[in-house]
This record gives sequence, C-alpha cells and structure tokens, in this order.
Amino acid sequence: MSVKTCYYEVLGVDRQADGATIKKAYRAMALQYHPDRNPGDAEAETKFREAAEAYEVLSDQEKRRLYDQYGHEGLNNAGFQGGFQDFGDIFSAFGNIFQDFFAGGGGPSARNRPRPGRDLVYEAVIEFTEAFTGTSIELKIPREETCEECDGTGSKSHSRSTCQQCGGQGQVYQGRGFIRMASTCPICRGTGTIVTDPCDSCRGHGRIKRTRTLNVKVPAGVDTGSRMRLTGEGESGYNGGPSGDLYVELIVRHHEFFSREHNHVLLERKIDLVTAALGCEIDVPTVTGENEKMTVPAGAQNGKLLRLTGKGFKSPTGGATGDLIVSLIVTTPQDLTERQEAILREFADLEAEKRGDSPIKRLAKKAKRKIKKALG
Repeated sequence: MSVKTCYYEVLGVDRQADGATIKKAYRAMALQYHPDRNPGDAEAETKFREAAEAYEVLSDQEKRRLYDQYGHEGLNNAGFQGGFQDFGDIFSAFGNIFQDFFAGGGGPSARNRPRPGRDLVYEAVIEFTEAFTGTSIELKIPREETCEECDGTGSKSHSRSTCQQCGGQGQVYQGRGFIRMASTCPICRGTGTIVTDPCDSCRGHGRIKRTRTLNVKVPAGVDTGSRMRLTGEGESGYNGGPSGDLYVELIVRHHEFFSREHNHVLLERKIDLVTAALGCEIDVPTVTGENEKMTVPAGAQNGKLLRLTGKGFKSPTGGATGDLIVSLIVTTPQDLTERQEAILREFADLEAEKRGDSPIKRLAKKAKRKIKKALG
C-alpha cells in the first residue's frame, strides 16, 4: 500500500473496539478474502494482506497504543515495518484462527505445520543518564531453541517413524457403531510420528535450552515502561516456523538530583537571599554533566521556574525535545555576624520607610494604643 489506510477502517471497527470484536472482524474478512476462496483475484489478495496487517497491530496492546497515539509513523519509528512477505507468513502468525474454519480438526497435518516460537519479555534496568543519552546494554536471554544436532527432529538420523498406535493419524478413536469419539494419540501426542533413536543433545525433544548474549541499542529518550521489540530474538519456531520476538521492557533508575516530567528534566537549584534580590548569572548542571549559564532576574521569588529550551529528553518517537526546568529555592542566611545583623535591621527599617511605616510612626502607633487602653 503506497498510502496507509486506517487499520480500524480496514477491519470496519471503531477505535473503542475490544479485542474480541477486532478478532471477530478479522476472522470475517479472512474468511471472505481467503486465497483458497478467491483464486487469482488480486483485489481479494490485497484485502487479505491489509486485514492481516491491521489485525497484527490492533491485536497487540503495545502496537495498538503506539498506533493510536502516533499513527503509522509511530509504528515505523518503533521498528515495526508492517506487512507480510507472503501468505505463508500470515498463516504462520495467525494459523490458529484459520484452523477454526479451514482445518476441520487437529490432525497431524495441523500439528506438524510450521508454527512461530513464543515471544519473550525481559526487564532491563538502566541509569537516568543512559535513558537521556541512549546506550547499549548486554542481555543474557535464556530461551528454547531448535536443536542444531538433529535439526529439530529429535532423532539422531534426522527422521521419525510412523506412530503404530494411531497409524500416523495423530488421533485414536473409541466407540462402537456409528458413535466414535476421537482423542489425541497419547503415544505421539498428535504428531503421527515417534522418535526411535533419540538425539543425545536434546534427548528426543528436538529443542534445547540455551542462554544467548545480545547487545541491544537503547535510543535516547526512553522512560520506565518503554518497550523495545527485537524481531526474531524470541524462542525458535516449530517445524520450520519463524522465531518469536523479544520484548525488552525498560526500568529507569531515579537520579540523585534530576527528575523527569514527560520529556522535561526538572532540577531544584538553591540561591541565597542576596542573589534572589539583586539577580545574577548562575551555573546550572545538565544531565550530561556540563554546566549551562542561566540568568536569575532581580527579585526572584522562592519557587520561580527558569527554563533552558531543548535541554530535556529527546522523544524516541520523533516528537519535540523537552526542556531543562530549574526551580529556584531561596535560602535564608543563618549564623549572622553582628555587622550582618545590623545591615539587615537597617534594611528592614528602609523597607518599612518605603512602605510609609517608619520607626517613629511605629512608636507613635504603639503609644496611641497604650493611651487608648488606659482610658478604657
């Protein structure tokens, strides 16, 4: 699609639709435009692909959240390219849905078809400064992979024998006459085949647990709760199916001085009473460790906010960069010398005089109150 159509419009649902409604709409479209029902119909093929892409996004909470907030561009910035290479990709991803209305049961063909591996979720803790600048982290991921010794067959000879219990059907039947009940074969577990020469590495399972080391690039601007998708780094698929994905959920440690609000960096900066009254230029630390000059205006009050534009967090989805916002804390001087105390008292008298409240006037008011009290 050269121009992306709204995924909600593709499936014919509204933006508040729940997961069950979205799945129902996709099943209906998949049934209507399935290639087996529309051989050689290019338009049906396009609609089938569009529906699959829309369902892939809207059935995933994280992808849907990004799409609702940022649209197609947000998905692209998060590394989701969208679309499927061929019908095989679609059937591998959503085979369980197609099986409901095309497979007609859980026989060996269904159980032996290619299936994607499980997605994995891993929590990674990074520092506040690393979230600000971006970083690379090393992850050790335990996961289940296809055994390389037997290519996932579970057999030393890379071959499996037909199950004698079910005759390769994957199901056994019980009952008499016209009433027969089918159940999964307990010997081959529905695959229709068994291993007679188990692989030494995986002991006949076809899969083995390993810990893989991955170097992951974390973009600048992430926050606690940010989720990164590493395509194909989940567990290996079954029967040649694609590997699952790895989702890395980030936790950002608190900083000793800085905090965060949206993409803004917040900092408290103490200044003395004289600086607040007269104003001056001060040095302010930034997250990267460099100092920036800021001008404190004369008469600055406690809690006044100063702003350095563009010195906050970058937006990982391509939005505007935040600011560094400095909250001033005006401190009161302590342990005054006699000279300092005298100056402050003189300053207080000058302030009172400026307000029309000189020491002489204060004495006169005090005397007047005493006379009034004495007279009753």
